Amino acid sequence: MTTVRQLLDRKGRSIFSVDPDAPVLEAIRAMADHQVGALLVMQGEALTGIVSERDYARKVILRGRSSADTPVRDIMSSPVLTVQPDTTVDKCMQLMTDRHVRHLPVTDAGRVVGMVSIGDLVKAVIAEQRQQIEQLENYIHS
Repeated sequence: MTTVRQLLDRKGRSIFSVDPDAPVLEAIRAMADHQVGALLVMQGEALTGIVSERDYARKVILRGRSSADTPVRDIMSSPVLTVQPDTTVDKCMQLMTDRHVRHLPVTDAGRVVGMVSIGDLVKAVIAEQRQQIEQLENYIHS
């Protein structure tokens, strides 16, 4: 079974974050620039929350708030559900399904070391299934 560590080794460990006092507009721009659906909210090295496009839509747009005047801390999700590098892809998918989240920060010894998205997990599952199919086909043909 694929672990988060293996997934991060393949996809990279880039971490995109925003300060909790930054305006939401800055966070939305950063998400667009990095082509991601969520940012970690970090105060120095400390993970204080996560902000997603969903948070923006539900807590800014639908409430008629200003993106330039609303700080990220007002719309971020906190506390943050995290996983460790040895967590399996299946366990991550179960957590995401149960908790209705699409992004999981990865921590190791209390330090953020990466983030995985539902898209990352789906790609990993498809790759695993493809490999199993190839193995079964080779077995059948031998």
